[in-house]
This record gives sequence, C-alpha cells and structure tokens, in this order.
Amino acid sequence: MVAGIKSLVICATAAVAACTPTPPSPTPIVRKEWRTLTTSQKAEYINAVKCILAKPALTPEGSPPTGHGVISRYDNLVYTHIQQTFSVHYVGHFLAWHRLFTATYEKMLRNECGYTGAQPYWDWTLDAADITASPVFDPVTGFGGNGPYVPDDPTSWFPPVPGRTGGGCVVDGPFAGINDLVHLGPQSSVAYNPQCLKRDLSPYFAGRYLGMNQTQLTLSQPDFGWFNAVVEGGPSFDASGLHGGGHYSVGGSFGQMGDLYTSPADPIFHLHHANLDRVWWSWQSLNLPARLADISGPSVMMDTSSPNVTLSWPLSVGVSGVDTAVGDVMKVDACGSGGSLCYTYDSLYTLL
Repeated sequence: MVAGIKSLVICATAAVAACTPTPPSPTPIVRKEWRTLTTSQKAEYINAVKCILAKPALTPEGSPPTGHGVISRYDNLVYTHIQQTFSVHYVGHFLAWHRLFTATYEKMLRNECGYTGAQPYWDWTLDAADITASPVFDPVTGFGGNGPYVPDDPTSWFPPVPGRTGGGCVVDGPFAGINDLVHLGPQSSVAYNPQCLKRDLSPYFAGRYLGMNQTQLTLSQPDFGWFNAVVEGGPSFDASGLHGGGHYSVGGSFGQMGDLYTSPADPIFHLHHANLDRVWWSWQSLNLPARLADISGPSVMMDTSSPNVTLSWPLSVGVSGVDTAVGDVMKVDACGSGGSLCYTYDSLYTLL
C-alpha cells in the first residue's frame, strides 16, 4: 500500500483490488460532463481516483531505476507521460496518444477499482467567464480548488503565467492536506519526491483560451493538420490553444497541471483531456467517415521536416496498456469493429 495515503484506499488492499472489475460493455459507455453527474456518481468517481492513487505500481523493479517515485498505479501513468513528453506533444499523433492515454486511465478505474461509470469530462467553455466558480473545483463534490498565492520566482527562466492567482498546496477538497500525493517531478525528474497537489488558477488565461470562441475557431479548421495545430497552439502564452488553455488555467506557474511533464499528477488532467478528445470527436463527426482517416503532422516534436504521422504510427502507454497504432483509436465508439475504443459522449460541439 502506498505509504502516507492509506486514507485514500477505497477499493484496494496491499496486494490486490478488493473490488470486482466492471465487466466490459458490448455498447459504448457514455462520457458525461462533470456537473451533470449526481452527487453519488461524483463520489464514486473520486473514490475510484483515490483507489488508483493507493494501488501499488506495476512498474517492474529496477525499471525505472532504484530510487524512482513510481509507487502507485497512478504513478505508472505519470511516469509514462514524463518519459514520452517530447514524443507526444507538438506532433501529429498528439491527440491520438492522449485519447489512448485517457481511455487507459478510464479502463484502470473500471477494471482495477470497480468504477461503473465512464470518464467524465470538463466542458470549460461553461466556466471560461469565471473558472474559480466551476463545479470541478467544488470542495465537497469536486476536486477542491486553488492553492494560496505564491509570489513569482524571479530566478526562473520560464515567464510567469499571466493572471495566476495561487501556486500553493490545495487547501480544500478530497486531495487537500496530503503531502505525498504526488511522487514524481517537477519537470522530468522521476526520483521519489513527495509533494502536495498544487494549483495556480488563472481566470485570465481561461477567459482568453477556453471560451466558445476558441472552441469554434478550432472546430472550423478544414483538415486535421490545421485542426491539430490550433488545438495545441504555439509554445508561448500569447499563442496558446485549447490544450494549453486548460493546463495553464489550472496549473499556472506552480501547479502540476502547468508542468508539461508531470501534468497528469493532477486528476483534473483527465477531465481536461476528455473534453479535448470530445472536441476532436466533435470535429471528426462533422464529416464522417472521411475524418476517421484524416491524420497528419510531424512525427518529431515541432519538426515539420520529419516523416508525416500516418494511421500506422505506433502508440504506447507503457505497462498500463497494450501497444497499438493511431488507426486503432480514430473511432471512439468502434467497440472492436475497426478499433479498440468503446465509449461515446452525451453531447458534442457543433459548428455555429
């Protein structure tokens, strides 16, 4: 059992899960927006997150090296994201890899912790006017809110996130007061480094990049190459897209969500990426079946001279899933017929 967070255990023991895995569904499970879930459904999801945070890691001993911080099943995914950071961002398979990553997490919650629902998403367009009032940050039925304000670090080479308001340990919600909730990072470090969960909300950044205007701009792109480029945006705060909008609105300068490597350490990551995936599926659904085969972009980070990503491009989420290819994750509701994914969304964005 993961030391220091025994109180998080809901459906796990020291060796095996004490719960019964949720059986696979022959029809797609339905992902729903967080605020539409009942109080009991929200509690079930958060309890499953606590379970996966407490279950022992699968990572073979010695890989990563001795002294690593991969202690829990949750850490397995954070470690995978750290190791592949420069391979799965600003590339043509960015959305496909993160679709697989989020679906893998969803399966872990269902198969290892008995969660009976689908991965919820956070429709940030509903909260762009005031991110601090979002139900996802509710201290009772959500994931807790901001941390206390931490002054900018004048020695940092990275500029502060515009409009940041926090940066310290979250003070309320289900993950407050746990000083070893996060075991990896900051940045690319995989050494054991116990930390609290930190958030550094930026209402300004949310208002600028998470509104319906940015979402409509994204949906209006004529092909995948342009769509993917607008989703990710550029590496500067003045050229962000929906992806960076979610990360920096929540993580700011000092929160894990703002760390390119260790961002999955904040459970909000998966609700954010579920909605990004919903944006992609919404765009695909505007022109099916043609967009089930529309994939392109560089295979090397920000290197447009690198080979183009194709449907056969390999994807891996490490020890937590089975290696596959981009073509296998293009259709979210395939359920074994032309793909391995089996979920859908309760609603999609439309192009206005």
